[in-house]
Amino acid sequence: MKNLTLLIFFFCICINSNAQQNLTPELLWKIKRVSGLGVSKDKKYVVYNVSTPNTELNKSSSKKYFISLEDGKSFPINNSDSLLQDNSISPDGKFQLSDEAVKIKKIRGEDYYPALTKSNVYIFDNLNNRHWDTWEDGNFDHVFITEIANPKNKIDLLQNEPYDCPTKPFGGSEDYVWSSDSKHVVYVTKKKYGTDYAISTNTDLYSYDIATGKTTNITEGMMGYDINPSFNKKNELAWLSMRRDGYEADKQDIIVWNGISKMNLTQNDDKIHVEGFRWNDDGNSIFFYAPVDGTLQLFEVTYPGLKKIMPQIKQITRGDFDINGIIGQAGNFLIVSRTDMNHATEIFTIDITNGSMNQLTHVNDAFYSNINLSKTERRFIKTTDGKNMLAWVIYPPDFNPNKKYPTLLYCQGGPQSPLTQFYSFRWNFQLMAANGYIVIAPNRRGMPGHGTEWNESISKDWGGQVMNDYLSTIDDISKEKYVDTSRRGCVGASYGGYSVFYLAGIHNNRFKTFIAHDGVFDLRSMMGTTEELWFTDWDFGGRYWEKNNTTVQNSLINFNPIEKVGNWNTPILIYQGGKDYRVPIEQGLQAFQAAQLRGIKSKLVYMPDENHWVLSSQNALIWQNEFYKWLKETL
Repeated sequence: MKNLTLLIFFFCICINSNAQQNLTPELLWKIKRVSGLGVSKDKKYVVYNVSTPNTELNKSSSKKYFISLEDGKSFPINNSDSLLQDNSISPDGKFQLSDEAVKIKKIRGEDYYPALTKSNVYIFDNLNNRHWDTWEDGNFDHVFITEIANPKNKIDLLQNEPYDCPTKPFGGSEDYVWSSDSKHVVYVTKKKYGTDYAISTNTDLYSYDIATGKTTNITEGMMGYDINPSFNKKNELAWLSMRRDGYEADKQDIIVWNGISKMNLTQNDDKIHVEGFRWNDDGNSIFFYAPVDGTLQLFEVTYPGLKKIMPQIKQITRGDFDINGIIGQAGNFLIVSRTDMNHATEIFTIDITNGSMNQLTHVNDAFYSNINLSKTERRFIKTTDGKNMLAWVIYPPDFNPNKKYPTLLYCQGGPQSPLTQFYSFRWNFQLMAANGYIVIAPNRRGMPGHGTEWNESISKDWGGQVMNDYLSTIDDISKEKYVDTSRRGCVGASYGGYSVFYLAGIHNNRFKTFIAHDGVFDLRSMMGTTEELWFTDWDFGGRYWEKNNTTVQNSLINFNPIEKVGNWNTPILIYQGGKDYRVPIEQGLQAFQAAQLRGIKSKLVYMPDENHWVLSSQNALIWQNEFYKWLKETL
């Protein structure tokens, strides 16, 4: 009898150890982050990095690996320099590119008063005084060319000017490249300073001639973003370009310049908004990825050169996943990073002849083998103006259609960013579903991948048709018997946070709770405090003091959440980052104060050291736990 008891005990332990479990915030922060670094020079290996979060230490550790393309065997590597091409060195091996900060302007108190070394003062006489999460201090990032044989021979390509390369806030080494003949360096910068900088998106590509020292603006007269320069082996230059100044979400196309003429390879496909690209090794075509129907897919476009032939675009991959990065090429195989709503990034190979895919890295396979996955499916919703709108529906693990579930409407930020098969470590649909919620995430007005008209219709109409799209979405899913219509919530960040604040005033008791992160609450004060003024100029149609400008005044009156607060009657949780200069701190504080003064159940989670995102692992864990605690209390 004793032996039988022990047998049953150990049998239960074995069952329990193999049992599937639902994702939790703590488990989410055990997932390893995979990023591809490149394909080896001999095309036999892929080098990648694995970052492992450590919430106890509140930081991550990283380790590099290389994996064989022949047999899939992976090995750690301490120094990947011998395997990968160093793109900072010119192809002829004579020069090296680097960037470093250079003090150009007097901004800090000690710049003006050298004896007052313990002061902490900034003195500005122009705008662009802060950007993303950093106050300007008079330093500008510049690109330098250093002669390898004579390191003292070092040239500042921006010549002591108050411009940045890499561009701020997100630019990196991809902002400067060698031509394939080593005769030129092409770099990205916005040659504007102060207020002119804050109201413009007009970055340009500049070519520096090594022999003459002359700099030429390659994109002069091209008024929008011009970024990501890349040469093929034939010395032809490709880059990403937007057409209009001040419009950050304009259609993004691939331009190629052969030294004589420029050609837009993707302008004739209205649905194509290129997110990233890479030249084919043969130099005759370009691989790129772009949003399409709620996913990111891989495409190829031909470059006909001087021939008067239209470029041909071919979609290579299809499926419910995102191709969100191109790492390199090895023969007929492209190496990419891929995610879906149930899986964080892993590296895959794609056969470019037929689109077939093979998973190369398996960093998180063991983790996911013990996690209950969520079913995701497409749902098409008829909008109030007769359109068919795609929405993603994510169901709880072990979903039972005969039960009733609380349901969350997810509002995407941007406002013009694609809602695809991404895997977020904050707005994680798998985690929401694992906590017992159905999630519905509409590709509402203002998202690329559904045509230019669909994408652009949100500008100057933040509170218009898009709000009908949201309400149509929650009404449509609510027809299902498994949706508990007495337990519906609405969540979102950035423009999604704006959407939450706005819907709180017009939802007519559809929702039982709201959650907003770094959302725009008052368009007037947003215009007065955000750092990239071109954004509010474009999307609101002008500035608040333009009384005769009907577009901006309509935004301020009819599309402003602060004007709807009198209708608020629903509990709301508000997150706000202290270093968020894109949607500054007064937005969240005003919303919380309004809710409190109206006697509405509300909570403010203030994160002094976070920007528009949540980057600290311990802060992120608190973020997640407060999120689900709030839903448990109010939904």
